[in-house]
Parts: sequence; C-alpha cells; structure tokens
Amino acid sequence: MRLTREVRQQLLDQNEGFELETSYEGKNFREYRRYRITGGELRIRSSGKTSWADSRFDNEDVATDEQTHRFLREHLAELNTDGL
Repeated sequence: MRLTREVRQQLLDQNEGFELETSYEGKNFREYRRYRITGGELRIRSSGKTSWADSRFDNEDVATDEQTHRFLREHLAELNTDGL
C-alpha cells in the first residue's frame, strides 16, 4: 500500500483512539513513548530521564508528516485498513 498524504489521513481518521506504548533503555538514558491517534492526527508523548539529577522530561507534540508516515508504515499491520 502506498502511503500518500490522502491515505495517511484516511488511516488516521479510521483509527481514532488507537494507542501504542514503547520504551527504550540505554546507558544513562530511559525513554517511554505513547503514540495516540486523536482528532485526525498522531500525538506523541515522550517522557523519561537521563543520568543528570535534573534531567527528567515529559513532552507531548503533534507528529510531523515524516513521523506520521514512519509510524503508519511500521505499524500498518496493527491498524484498521478496511476500504483502503
């Protein structure tokens, strides 16, 4: 399936409420990500910490077109693709 801008938007609209959580741990770094499709857009919340005492972070942003394209391509098997 080719993920054109129109197809990406249809996938986002069809999968309203889809959520996925991932985590990554490396040396002196830990990050948790929560991906959520809502309002026709992909939202990414990342939280975690590094080895510095004051380095905790918690951010939520709307995904860019490139991030959305990559996410949809990687998780296409988990999404509702009926009618596409």
